[in-house]
Amino acid sequence: MSVFNEKFFEVLNHEGVVSIVSWRNGEANVTNTWNSYLVIKDDRILLPAAGMNSTEADVNVNNKVKVTLGSKDVIGFNNYQGTGFLIVGIAKFVESGEEFDMMKEKYPFLRKVLEIKAESAKQLL
Repeated sequence: MSVFNEKFFEVLNHEGVVSIVSWRNGEANVTNTWNSYLVIKDDRILLPAAGMNSTEADVNVNNKVKVTLGSKDVIGFNNYQGTGFLIVGIAKFVESGEEFDMMKEKYPFLRKVLEIKAESAKQLL
C-alpha cells in the first residue's frame, strides 16, 4: 500500500509551492519547487534539480529530508479551503539511468534528479 493517498494526488493536480528541508551539522536548508514538477513512482518522488547544490551537500552527509506541499484549491479537513502534506523521507541525487533520462526529457533544465523515498505522508490541514 502506498504512503500517498487520493487527497495527496488531488493536491498535485493543482499548482502550489513545494518546500524541501535538508540539514547537516545542525543547520537547516530550505529550497523550493512546484507541485507540477513532482513525478511519483510508487513511494518515491522524483524532482528535477537544476540547482539544489546546498541540498545535495546536505544529503551527502544526512540523507533525511522533510517536504511540504499543498494547494488552497483542494478542500482539507473540516471543509477548510486548502490542504497540505508533510512528507518525511530518504533522499538521493541521481545523475544517470532510465528515470534520469525520462526526467531529463520532461525537464531539460535539470542537472540531476532528486529522488525521495517517502517513509510517511501526513495530511496537515
